[in-house]
Amino acid sequence: MESRSVYKSAGEKEDLTGISHRVSQITVSAIKQMPLLASKVPGCVSLGQGIPSPNTPLFIREAVIKALQDDSAIGKYSLQPGIPKLKDLIAQDLMRTRNIAHVNAETEIFVSCGGMEALAAGIATIIDRGDEVILNSPSYSSHIEQILFAEGVPKFVALAEGEDWTLNPDALRKAITSKTKALILCSPSNPTGAVFTEAQLREVAAIILEHNLFVILDETYDFLVYDNQPYFSLLSIPELKDRVIAACSFSKRYCMTGWRVGYMYASERIIKQVLKVHDAFAICAPTISQFAAAAALSGTNGKDGPGDESVKQLMETMTRRRDLVCSRLDKLSNVFTYAKPRGGYYVFPRYTAKDNIGSMDFALRLLNEAKVITVPGNAFGPTGEGHIRMSFGAEESELTEAFDRIDRWLAENN
Repeated sequence: MESRSVYKSAGEKEDLTGISHRVSQITVSAIKQMPLLASKVPGCVSLGQGIPSPNTPLFIREAVIKALQDDSAIGKYSLQPGIPKLKDLIAQDLMRTRNIAHVNAETEIFVSCGGMEALAAGIATIIDRGDEVILNSPSYSSHIEQILFAEGVPKFVALAEGEDWTLNPDALRKAITSKTKALILCSPSNPTGAVFTEAQLREVAAIILEHNLFVILDETYDFLVYDNQPYFSLLSIPELKDRVIAACSFSKRYCMTGWRVGYMYASERIIKQVLKVHDAFAICAPTISQFAAAAALSGTNGKDGPGDESVKQLMETMTRRRDLVCSRLDKLSNVFTYAKPRGGYYVFPRYTAKDNIGSMDFALRLLNEAKVITVPGNAFGPTGEGHIRMSFGAEESELTEAFDRIDRWLAENN
C-alpha cells in the first residue's frame, strides 16, 4: 500500500528499531500530521482537521460547572462501561433517532473515549490476522490504520465519483472473498460528504446477511444532512442486530471534540468482549466528559430542548459554510471539480495541476507556499489520489481568507 504518511513525504525519517510490525506499518493520520507540520509554518489558516468552530453549548458547560461544585463523583473513575444515567439517555436517543424498538442500556451500550475508541475497540475485537475488511474508497483515514493495527487487510471498493460518490452494492458484493470478515460504512461520509440512500443501504444489509459479515458503522455525522434529505441508518434494520457494531460521537453534534466522549451500540455478546479491550486501554471514558454528554442528551428531546436548538443552529451555520466553500470552488473550476457535500462538513475536490503532482505534494505546497492547511487525498485510500480534503468547520472569515490565499497561489503558479 502506498505510503499515507505526510511526514515521510516531507522528508522525515523514522527509527523503527525494535518497534512491532503492528505499529511500524501504521501512521499517524494525515489529518493530524498536517496541522502538526503547519505549527512550524507561521500564519497558516486551516481547511484541515474537522473541528466545528462554535464552543460547546453553554447549557452543557453550566451543567458541568454545577457538577464540579456539587458532585464528588465527577473527579473519580466511573463504572467501566459508563455512567448508568448517560447510558439510559443514549438508549432513549437511539430509540428516538434510529427507530429501534428497544435498546438495553445496561448490556448493549458502552461509553468510549470518543467515537474513535469505539471504532478501534470494535475492530480489535472481531478482526484476526489476515481477515479482510471492506472499506469504501475514499474512506476515513483512521479506519485504515485501525484495521492494520489489528493485523487485518483493508480491501477498498471505489465510490462512484461522477455520481456524487455513490455507494455501489454490486462492487461491494464482488469484493467479498472467503477471508472477508467485516465492512465499514461511514455515512455521512468523511471525507466526501456523501450520504448513502436507504435503497443502497438495504442492498448492503442483504449482502451482510447473505455472507454472515459484521458491519461497523461510523455515524459521527448522523445529525448533519443537508437539503432536507432523509437520513437512514442500518441500525433501523432489526435483522442486523447481531451483525452491527455502531460507533457514535458527541464531538461534532455538540461541538465537544476536546471532551473525548462517544459510545458503542452493539449486541450484548459483542459489548462483553469489547469491554475487555476498553478496560485494557482506557479503563473508562473521562467522567467529567460523561457528565457533559449526559447534560447534552438531557437537553435534547427531538423538538425544543436547548440541545435541539444548538444542533439546529450548527446545521444552519454549516449550511452557510458549505455554500460559501462551494461558491469559491465554482470560481476555480479550471483547477477543482467536486461533488457538493450532502452531509458532514467536508468537500473532496479533484484538482488539476500542470506538473501532475501527487496529492501529498499538492497539499504540502499549499501548506508551505499558500499557508493553507488541507489534507492529501491519498490518505483516504487509493481513490483519493488526485484530490484534497477541505473542511468547512472553521469560521466564515477563515474560510474566505483560505480561499483568497489559494486564489493568489494559483494565479502565481498557473
